[in-house]
Amino acid sequence: MTQGDEPSSGPGNDREGKPSRGTRRSRARKTKKQKKQRPLWQELPILVVIAAVIVALVVTFIGRPYVIPSQSMEPTLIGCPGCSNDRIFVEKLSYDFGDPKPGDVVVFKGPSSSWDSDYHSNRSSNTVIRGLQNFLAFFGLAPPNENDLVKRVIAVGGQTVQCCDAQGRVEVDGKPLNEPYAHYEYPYQPGLSFAVKTPMGLSINPAGREFGPIKVPDGNLWMMGDNRNDSLDSRGHIDDQYSGTVPVKNVRGKAVFKIWPLKRIGPVRSQNPHTN
Repeated sequence: MTQGDEPSSGPGNDREGKPSRGTRRSRARKTKKQKKQRPLWQELPILVVIAAVIVALVVTFIGRPYVIPSQSMEPTLIGCPGCSNDRIFVEKLSYDFGDPKPGDVVVFKGPSSSWDSDYHSNRSSNTVIRGLQNFLAFFGLAPPNENDLVKRVIAVGGQTVQCCDAQGRVEVDGKPLNEPYAHYEYPYQPGLSFAVKTPMGLSINPAGREFGPIKVPDGNLWMMGDNRNDSLDSRGHIDDQYSGTVPVKNVRGKAVFKIWPLKRIGPVRSQNPHTN
């Protein structure tokens, strides 16, 4: 063989005309990548499962959105029939490291049947649909099947709460509270109670303010809505086994942000009423 008959040793080939070692490795990597690629219809279910697991972890350990169901927290939070009810984000991390404090706006589960008198389950009577609702609720994509309410913490375990002083203010441990968030539709009328016990149960007078004194048991909370004349809060359940208070274990989280509608997006602020 003459010199001109020698095989080419150009790019990618050795002097014998075979692919070089680097070229072989590069081709092997490309072949391996091609084998690993899957069609979208195979990858999509995996991505959905991963996303669902992430959402479930967020709902379980970090927080979830809630819808304000009534006007009891107006004007802080808006909720009424036929209007754009506020959606709020409620986080759980704060209460993993401490208990709710006076002034916090919290979501909690009604602790007794007294709180559930007007509650209707959001679950379907159809077994299949109900199962789907429960499945979606686990991942935070549907509301839980429980009577969740939103109110403001006014007093905590060991404190004594009552109303009113001469100016119609709520008192805790004998000191009047500073509550700029509280809305009253009626002027204070001394001697007029918010709730009166009768043989038929509690009789509610929205124009009344007076209640107590009630000492909050350790591990419990006294809850009140900001819309004082239109909130069936702790004052309206003083005849249950907790004297209207709510166990801390029933708290689902702290309301921290309004996420909808767009014109009301913003923080939900805690304001300790015990400070002047």
